[in-house]
Amino acid sequence: MKHFDVIVVGGGHAGCEAAAAAARLGAKTALITLRQADLGTMSCNPAIGGLGKGHLVREVDALDGIMGTAADQAGIQFRLLNRKKGPAVQGPRAQTDRDLYRSAIQKLISAQKNLQVIFGEAVDLIGSDTKVAGVRLRDDSEITATSVVLTTGTFLRGVIHIGDVSRPGGRMGDDPSVKLAERIDEFGLKLARLKTGTPPRLDGRTINWENLEQQPGDPDLVLFSFLSKGVSADQVPCAITHTNEKTHEIIRQNLERSAMYGGHIDGIGPRYCPSIEDKIVRFADKPSHQIFLEPEGLSTKTVYPNGISTSLPEAVQEDYVHSIVGLEHAKILQPGYAIEYDFVDPRALDSKLAVKGVDQLFLAGQINGTTGYEEASAQGLVAGLNAAALALGRPEITFSRSDSYIGVMVDDLISRGVTEPYRMFTSRAEFRLSLRADNADQRLTPRGIEVGCVTPKRQKSFENKQKKLEDLTNHLKSDTYTPTQLSKAGIRVTQDGSRRTLFQVLAFADVSFKDLCTLDVRLEAADEEISEQVARDALYSNYITRQQKDIEAIKRDEAQKIPEAFDYNSCEGLSAELKSKLIAARPRNLRQAQKVEGMTPAAIMLILAKLRQHKPKKTA
Repeated sequence: MKHFDVIVVGGGHAGCEAAAAAARLGAKTALITLRQADLGTMSCNPAIGGLGKGHLVREVDALDGIMGTAADQAGIQFRLLNRKKGPAVQGPRAQTDRDLYRSAIQKLISAQKNLQVIFGEAVDLIGSDTKVAGVRLRDDSEITATSVVLTTGTFLRGVIHIGDVSRPGGRMGDDPSVKLAERIDEFGLKLARLKTGTPPRLDGRTINWENLEQQPGDPDLVLFSFLSKGVSADQVPCAITHTNEKTHEIIRQNLERSAMYGGHIDGIGPRYCPSIEDKIVRFADKPSHQIFLEPEGLSTKTVYPNGISTSLPEAVQEDYVHSIVGLEHAKILQPGYAIEYDFVDPRALDSKLAVKGVDQLFLAGQINGTTGYEEASAQGLVAGLNAAALALGRPEITFSRSDSYIGVMVDDLISRGVTEPYRMFTSRAEFRLSLRADNADQRLTPRGIEVGCVTPKRQKSFENKQKKLEDLTNHLKSDTYTPTQLSKAGIRVTQDGSRRTLFQVLAFADVSFKDLCTLDVRLEAADEEISEQVARDALYSNYITRQQKDIEAIKRDEAQKIPEAFDYNSCEGLSAELKSKLIAARPRNLRQAQKVEGMTPAAIMLILAKLRQHKPKKTA
């Protein structure tokens, strides 16, 4: 019988990231997946990043994760979303080649020390109802481990729906995981159903591209990995078209034939990525909806029409697709479909993504009620690091809302749970001014170096960059200038007599780094990447100083722990409903308690008062 420190079940985005993270930390790791081809598969749209999502990819990369590197190697179009807005809400995004991405992930996995890929189907967990000790495969072989990470994606009792036709499936062409779902039932975890969907895939050779608006990538590429120096794949444009009244009429006439509207699906879909049926019903006043025609790669003619995911019958899909400008003769290579699957209420997890009450078991990805490659990858990182830390006898590795979007996501999941597939947005982060995509390495790479999950190559690169940033920042702060001197240099400033450093001047909204060179010619020799980063840091410095006070206040809340066995029933004044929600959520601190649905400031004060009653008194 083989034994590993960590077993990761599932070779999707969460699983690959979890396995790579555990192995980087030094744990002997096994990644169990059905086939080699499953590693790095992009089941939905062929893209990485976006608003909020791009922040997660950058943070995973800052901790030496693999998603950003693979996306840069496979990217065939790069765009920085919200470019006209401030850096805090800008999000890098890449259109990727499916085959190149999968190949990049597989190479990164195969090159990772301490990591062995095992091909097979995990059908059961070894151990008891309170402790997991390994995995049993379909061939009855057993593999033991100190920690197990489940990343089952949409496979737990997955069902694919196309119109009134339903069949078991974890994704198109793959069987669902039923036995493993039954094993999870035995742990007494709360399970529910969610759904997601995809659009029909089109043959690009049958699209009339000449009638469509082209969408090129950015000329100055913003990549994901802080170590990437450029792209290797050819860059291609996407195209844009729109639905119209005819499209909407076809869909309205066939709504009852949709799997969801026909009553075949109970699971809840993502509100922020609705099906075309949802859009027609919810936004009935809109005459059209935008569709992005995204090439799935350089060596394939398959096109992903982002914006028309559906569970309508194949014949109806053909009708409404052919009603769209540019798609009049488009051939459907694979029909769109909805997939419904089990997920575990993430409030059953702690901040390590470990299952409360079941020792040595961790969950990551869509099994926790999230949607998206990026959210899965970030969870995989957290679960993988902590599974390895547990196996190696090291301290837990957790993240807070004040240091990362990873921390925001984990806190949202384990304290609030989900009522729909969870998707990351910049609006979810209270401290988004400091949690920018551009400074993810400054925030998290030192933490990665500290815990030991960052390779010497990245550590050296980061320390060199950090030295340059510090040197340039100190130089900008070394001298002060009068308003008169600044005005003579063409910089608009209040004539208040106050001297200012160039770092303070760089915080002015209309001042660029180049503007400072007339005051100090030595700045002309500054590295462009470093000067741009210092300019961003300066722009937000005043806001972040004020924000730091809020962060410190939240950390004080986070420091107020709530014991696992805390008796909420003893808190007089709490409603019965709120008591039951708190007992189910079991928040670890007051910050998490504040996010329980229905929580009020008065209720928090009642809990705090009770905690203080039981706080041990200091002895003389």
